[in-house]
Amino acid sequence: MAKKKAKKAPVPKKKSGGSAGIAKQKVTTFLWYESKAEEAARFYVSLFKNSKVTSVNPMTVTFSLDGQQFIALNGGPMFKFNESMSLFVDCKDQAEIDRLWNALTANGGQESQCGWLKDKYGLSWQIIPTFLPKLITTNPRAMQAMLKMKKIDIATLERA
Repeated sequence: MAKKKAKKAPVPKKKSGGSAGIAKQKVTTFLWYESKAEEAARFYVSLFKNSKVTSVNPMTVTFSLDGQQFIALNGGPMFKFNESMSLFVDCKDQAEIDRLWNALTANGGQESQCGWLKDKYGLSWQIIPTFLPKLITTNPRAMQAMLKMKKIDIATLERA
C-alpha cells in the first residue's frame, strides 16, 4: 500500500501596500501636530513600558505605546487637537496615576476634570484607575466625589 504524501500547509501571502514603518494593525491612531511630532512621540514613549519609536522622517513618526501603534504627522497649523478625541490610560494604582499625571501636565500641560488633561502638545488624555468605571456606576457617592476632582484620587473614591 502506497503512503499518501502529507499536504504542505499553504504559505500566507504577504500583504502589499502600506508605508515602511507603519503599523501592521488594522486601525491606527493618526495624530496631527503642527511641527513637533517626533518630540511628542519620544516624550510619550518615555512614559510607557514596551514602547518605542519605530520610524522617523521629516513628515511622520511611527511609534508604539505598550504595543498600540500610532502615527504622528508634522502637518502644520491647520488643525488642532480638542477633547473630542483622547487617549484613555488604564492605570493599576495611584502611583501610576500620579506619575503619568505629573509628566503629562508638566511644562505647559493643563489639568481638566474627572481624570482628563491636555499635554503640552494639546493632546487630551484620560488617566483613569482600572476599577473606576465599575465603581462610579455602582456607587453614586463615588461618582459625586469624582466630579469634584481633577486628578483621580483613589483613596478619596474608596472612602466615598
